[in-house]
Amino acid sequence: MKIERLKEIREDRDYKQIDIANYLKVTQAQYSRYELGVNTIPIENLSKLADFYNLSIDYIIGRTDERKPYPKTKY
Repeated sequence: MKIERLKEIREDRDYKQIDIANYLKVTQAQYSRYELGVNTIPIENLSKLADFYNLSIDYIIGRTDERKPYPKTKY
C-alpha cells in the first residue's frame, strides 16, 4: 500500500526522511520504501508515527481527512 500522506506530513513539518527513520529505528532506505509503497509499513511503526505527528492512523493512510487522533484508551 502506498501511503501518499507520509511524505506530505513529513515535509509539512520540515523533517527529512533520515529524521523519521531514526525515530522509527529503521534505515533511511527502509523509510523511503515505506513512502514509495514498495514495503508495507508495520502497524507498530504506523502507530508510532500517529503518536509522533499527533494524527490519527486513519488520516495517515488516507481513510479520512480528519487529522485529530482518537482519544487513547486506558487498557
